[in-house]
Order: sequence, then structure tokens, then C-alpha cells
Amino acid sequence: MFFTESTLVFIAMNGVFAFSFYAVLIAGQLSLAQAGFAGLSAFVAASIAPAPTQWGPIPTLLFSMFVGMVVGALAALILGLPTMKLRGVFLAIATLGFAEAMRIFILNAEWTGGAQGMSVPKIMTPLIAWIVLIIVSYWFWRQTRSRYGRALEAIREDELAARSIGINVGGHRLTAFVSAGVLAGLYGVMWAYYMRLIAPEDFAFDTAIDGLVTAVVGGTANFFGPILGSGFQTLLPEIQRMIGIEAGWIRPFLSGLLLLIVILYLPGGIASLIPRRKQRIDISALDIDAPATGRSHPVAGEIIAELKGLSKEYGGVHAVRGVDLTVRSGEVVGLIGPNGAGKTTLVNMISGLIPPSAGTATVLGVQIGKTPVHKFAAAGVTRTFQHSKLFNRLTALENVLIGAHLVAKPTFLRRLLWLPSARRDERLALEHAARCLRRVGLLEKADITAKALSYGDQRRLEIARALAADPSLLILDEPAAGMNHVEAEGLSTLIRSLAEDGLTIIFIEHNVGMVLGTCDHIIVLNFGEVLADGSPEQIAADERVIEAYLGSAESTEDAETDASAEADATREAPSTDGGR
Repeated sequence: MFFTESTLVFIAMNGVFAFSFYAVLIAGQLSLAQAGFAGLSAFVAASIAPAPTQWGPIPTLLFSMFVGMVVGALAALILGLPTMKLRGVFLAIATLGFAEAMRIFILNAEWTGGAQGMSVPKIMTPLIAWIVLIIVSYWFWRQTRSRYGRALEAIREDELAARSIGINVGGHRLTAFVSAGVLAGLYGVMWAYYMRLIAPEDFAFDTAIDGLVTAVVGGTANFFGPILGSGFQTLLPEIQRMIGIEAGWIRPFLSGLLLLIVILYLPGGIASLIPRRKQRIDISALDIDAPATGRSHPVAGEIIAELKGLSKEYGGVHAVRGVDLTVRSGEVVGLIGPNGAGKTTLVNMISGLIPPSAGTATVLGVQIGKTPVHKFAAAGVTRTFQHSKLFNRLTALENVLIGAHLVAKPTFLRRLLWLPSARRDERLALEHAARCLRRVGLLEKADITAKALSYGDQRRLEIARALAADPSLLILDEPAAGMNHVEAEGLSTLIRSLAEDGLTIIFIEHNVGMVLGTCDHIIVLNFGEVLADGSPEQIAADERVIEAYLGSAESTEDAETDASAEADATREAPSTDGGR
């Protein structure tokens, strides 16, 4: 018979343990410390909890669970503070080292009983175990569509893009890591109060691997993945016994084989076989024509960015050297120059992605080189990238909702309680995202995944996501790349309309005609230095620019004529994008 009492309890307990891995996997982390958290929490809780005869079974178990979760959280916090800068295999090795250190500590401590372990009364029942699993599952279900859940999804998909739209990656990773510690501690206490006797070897390396395999096989595509993985992994030995296979090596062999198959052919785990429920938008039900209430932009003409002697070196190579630049509110500033001139390096410094080697700069009151990237976004600086950094598995709407992280209000805790205010704030976030999509002409494609969009639409979607953060300074890195002439003209019109709404725009572009026809102010870089700085007319007539970038001297007249014609066409073209 499959579903004996022990089978039901183990499915629930293993599911809780798998959720401790799921908690970090959805944030793009790989941690193997959970066995250490579980072991430490189990022994601490069992050693300080009163006997069930004093308080009664349920109060004793609840107290022990609370202690276990607190111990797991504190251990995760202490470990997480120095290790959250690590990524991938380095984080896995560091956390594995912690888990092994905890096992050795428990093995050699007198108060734990050493290798003999500790006797614990059996008070865990299938009903309690499943209630705990349901509560944990509910937690992750309600987390999924919250602002916090979307932030974790963004970090998993592309950490750099997440930082650029204002998500505190380090803080969110640490929060996820502490959540894993809480759940691992809870699992440790459940294990202790069901097994009667706990020993250090109950929380060894193979325990961590079993938990990881359960989470990965179940999948991170949906919140119920750990439950599916736990059911499969727990029932596997029962199936073996039922068909008469008693060899102890079969289960680990099949587990390893299954993990290999999932990684190769089903990266999302078993849960990915169930179609992911996309966050869709009912345009008719949203009030997207209501005026948007956003940040107050600096008054026109006010200095919002000032660079003095800004330089960047890479191993003695000067990517940018001694750049002085002043950007005023409401301007459209073009940045042009040959490949390798230092354009992207310069905007990376302006947006806080990399620190300068020399010089000083202040952007919207934030000093470059001393401020985390997400604080630049909070100050009002957002950007797109030279190579698209969309969250390809998510829809256009979901991409822009993530971009609205700074604008949207936190809803996770209120979603847990089903408070009406959470639904109201989520609706406001949807309306804001819809307005941004409409602004770039993608509202009708809101339900299409980003990877299914054309290249031109992907570039526009990246602009919509940047606009969702309600910036005062928008940096665009080659936004017209891959666009045809008509699309580039539409983008030029969009950029001018955004400037008319009070935004300041800096953009890199190789389409010189578009730059000359769109910008108020152009800077030309060559070998990391400012070659020319002035109005479109001055740049088009500058012989140094023509020789270095625009072409031969004979093309000067053609360049000026084309630039003048495109500028007239751009400024006279009616805007059809609607209000922001």
C-alpha cells in the first residue's frame, strides 16, 4: 500500500525541505547549506524544548518549530552576509562547507550526544505535517504574483537588468537565503519529532543532495514543483518494494538518472509540464487613460548630470579619458563615435554600473562610484542595453511590471491576508504597465513572451520597461539597432515626445541621420576622448568629426542636407503615442 502513515509524513517533510531549496533557486542561487541549517535547528530545538508531558504535544511541537525556524534564520543570516556576493558553483561550495562544518560540530559536541545522537519524543503526525506543507505552499503561491516575487524572478533571469530597474539584488538574495534557512530549520524540527532519534548523519551531504534533487526534479516553474518532486522521490522506494526490487543502490541511481534527464530535456522540472499561467491583461477593464501620477522631473534647463575629468582604464587601456560633460533637464543628448570609442563605457559609468578610475560625476544628486546601481534607478536613472536584456521567458506585460518595481507598492504580506488594498495596488501597477506598453506601441502584444517578439519590438519593449520605473534620465544604448527606416523614424518621434514630457534622454546610436534629426546636443567620442561637443548643425559641419566618423570631406554637404531634412520631418510628424 502506497500511502501508509510514514509515507504521508515523509512526502510532507521532504516537500518542506525541497521548498528550502526552491526558495533560493527562484532567485538564481544554488545553496547546499540547508542540511546544516536543519541539523543545527533540530538539535537546538530538541535540547531546549520542554517534554510533551509538561506542555502537551501540540504546544511543545509548535514551540520547537518556532525555535527551529529562528535558529535556521539566524544561521542563514550569519552565513549569507559574507557569501551573497558569491555566484554559482562558488556559492554552492561555500554553503556546502558550512553544512559539513555544522555536521562535524554536532558530531563532536557533548550536548548533542555526539555520534549517538539525541532521543526525541515522537509527536509529529501526518495531519500536522500536511498542514505545515500546505501553509508553506500557500506562502509561495501568494508570493508569485507579488512585487517581491517578480523581483526574485527578474534576478533569476538577468541580474544586471534587475539592478538597472531599481531592484536591490543583494537584499533580495539575502531575504531568499534567510527564507531557505527558516524552512530548513522547520524541516529539521519535523524530522526530529517524527524519527524519535536524531543523529548528525541525518543531516549529512547526501541529505542536501536529496533535497536539491527533489526541488530540481519537481521544478521551479510553479510553486507546487517541490510537492511533485517530493511525491515522486518518496514514492520511488515504495514502487521498488512493490515490484520486488530491494537493492539499496537503485533509488540513488534512479534519482541521479532522473536528474540528468530533467536537466537535459525538462529544465523546468516536472512542474513545467503543466502550462505556466501567464499574467494577462484585460484592456477594457483597466483605466489606462487616467492621468499618471509620477515623480516630479527637474525643471527644464536644470543641470541633472555633471561629469568632470571622468576616466576609465582597463589594465592600462584608456576606454574613457578626461570627459567633461553637462546634461540639462529636458535635453536629448546624442552620443556618437566609432566602434571602441568608449560610448558604452561612459554611459555605464553614468548609470552606476561601473566606477570611474578618475574624475568625479554627479547624476541627479547621486555621486558616481560610491552608490549601488539600484539607488541610481531610485534617483531616476534607468537605461536599456546595447544587447537586449529582456526576461525572455516572461510576457511583455510581465517584463514591464517588473520594470515598475520602484513605482509599485509592496503587496506580498497583504496578499497573504487577501486584503483588498493588495488587489487595488496590483491593479494600479497593471494600469501603469499598460500605459508604458501603449506608449511604445506594444499594448496589443502584452500577452506575447519577450522571446517571441521581433527584434524591433524587443528593443521597444526594453524602452517600455525602462519607462515603467518613471525615470527623469533615460539612457538608451543603440535603441534603433536592427530597426528599419520606418521603425527608426517612429523611435525618433517617441524620443522627442518623451523629452517634451520632461524626460532627459542620453542615447548612443550609429544611425547618424537619426541622431542629427533627434538630438538637441551631441557629443562625439574618439579613442575615449571628446572630439566634438555641440548642436546637430555644429557637429554635421565639424571637419574633425567628418574625418573621424561621418566620412570624407566631400560628403559634408550631403550629411548636412540629410540631417536638416530628417530633423524637419521628425519635428513636424504628429505624435500618436498618447499621454504617458
